[in-house]
Amino acid sequence: MDNSKIFIIGANGQLGTALRKQYPEARSADVSELDITNRQSVENFDWSGIEVILNAAAYTNVDGAETNEGRVAAWNVNASAVANLVKIAQEYNITLVHISSDYVFDGTVEPHTESEPFSPLSVYGASKAAGDLAVSLLEKHYILRTTWVIGEGKNFVRTMLELAKKGVSPTVVADQIGRLTFTDELVRAIDYLLTKKADFGTYNVTNDGPLVSWADITRQIFTLAGYTNLTVTNTTTAEYFAGKEGIAHRPLGSNMSLEKIHKTGFSSQNWLDELAEYVKKEVS
Repeated sequence: MDNSKIFIIGANGQLGTALRKQYPEARSADVSELDITNRQSVENFDWSGIEVILNAAAYTNVDGAETNEGRVAAWNVNASAVANLVKIAQEYNITLVHISSDYVFDGTVEPHTESEPFSPLSVYGASKAAGDLAVSLLEKHYILRTTWVIGEGKNFVRTMLELAKKGVSPTVVADQIGRLTFTDELVRAIDYLLTKKADFGTYNVTNDGPLVSWADITRQIFTLAGYTNLTVTNTTTAEYFAGKEGIAHRPLGSNMSLEKIHKTGFSSQNWLDELAEYVKKEVS
């Protein structure tokens, strides 16, 4: 694919950074040039020559979205801005690739499939579901629904490694179950769907491998990094957030069925293998 015909939105985030590495000649713009939450800004932007928009932008402060200001910001970025992009994609016949989340579900179904009805528990989840609905109205679209993203930037793995360096034995949630998704895996899936010209629609995309809790992942991180003297204590989500105000409800089950994308011929990487490589780079 001609990189120069790709436009990356959210190019400086974890996923955006990985996308720029994959598509070095892709175009992007800072907010002074293009504010996707402003319809006029989107309509006035020069979209000529763009065939694919990769939307990696999102408001992801799950708890922050429960505040008055955060609620407005979440809906602006995750829903209204997405509707603006859908309008442009329709007008210019552009394929829109949009990143979604397991938070559009309540976490009670095992596993989550692409056809499951929305059941968000939080403002963030509701705003992401609204964005998905907008994108689904577009003929040429891919929605990639993912979980627990790890890439270049602030993330869970780096937070746990920082605690380990300080000699902290943390207490970590053990009742949220899912898999890590590395940005490299998301990029591989995006590139695969575009290159193969797979059927448009929604695809679950996470790394493959065993279903685990955040506490399990922390133990794996400490083992890989050589912090065998540290321990990880299990807690529940309810216990972890007890007494704290403004906390969003989180889905406990994030098991995303990968059957649909696997049927296209895509082969998912095991998160354990990617975690080992990631930790090795971080501690070297």
